[in-house]
Amino acid sequence: MIPPVVDLAWLQALPDGQASVLADVRHYLDGRDARAAFDTAHLPGAVFVDLERWLAGPASPEEGRHPLPDPAVFAEGLAQLGIAPGTVVVAYDDAGGVMAARLVWMLRVLGEPAALLDGGLTAYTGPLERDEQPRTPVDVPVRPWPPEALAELDEVARLGAGTVLLDARQAERYRGEVETVDPRAGHIPGARSLPCRENLDPSGRFLPVEQLRARFAAVGVDGTGDVVSSCGSGVTACHTLLALEHAGLGTGRLYVGSWSQWSADPARPGATGEQP
Repeated sequence: MIPPVVDLAWLQALPDGQASVLADVRHYLDGRDARAAFDTAHLPGAVFVDLERWLAGPASPEEGRHPLPDPAVFAEGLAQLGIAPGTVVVAYDDAGGVMAARLVWMLRVLGEPAALLDGGLTAYTGPLERDEQPRTPVDVPVRPWPPEALAELDEVARLGAGTVLLDARQAERYRGEVETVDPRAGHIPGARSLPCRENLDPSGRFLPVEQLRARFAAVGVDGTGDVVSSCGSGVTACHTLLALEHAGLGTGRLYVGSWSQWSADPARPGATGEQP
């Protein structure tokens, strides 16, 4: 398996003959059109990956805003993008990888070689492109999501002391001071706040590994126990899981429904304020 985070030099050093795809996975919660942003300027040779279409199933109160797509839908998306099994996928966005991480995590849990481009769009200093190169469809098998990579709602509700539940949202959303997209403000009781965007430096690149490990240690993660990552809807939580792996602390599991699923059920307790 390739590293979860790579730089441009790593990408450019891929051996001749190695199939690879550079994937643009920009996505905006504020209503901006990610496809239009891609069409305006993107990294040379990149393909656009529509998060809502290929990386998430239909939203619902029961499943959350971004449940995993049906495996057949994901396979169809990969096929149309020309991502055959064994293809190296390097994904990026313009937000330090917090959106692109969803594609990378999905591929990695299926055993496929995928990584985040450290720094994303801003890491590239050459001229950008407007046109998208046509892709030749390929055959992609349908594979189920591995249950060992996931934590389901009822399991999260009864997590024991040996599991650390992380919340990747910004701290003010965790504390319940603001909520603009989900049914109510706050966080899952017992979750620990570790905003994924704070794992990045001001340029959008990951902090040095030693600093990442210190951030994880501060919330009780040392690489020896079970870790479940959550966020608003299971997207930026993937960034936390890649940071965990990048720091050499294991792989962790994803609670896909996250706060959007949990908070939609008024019978589920919520918490506000600082860390437990």
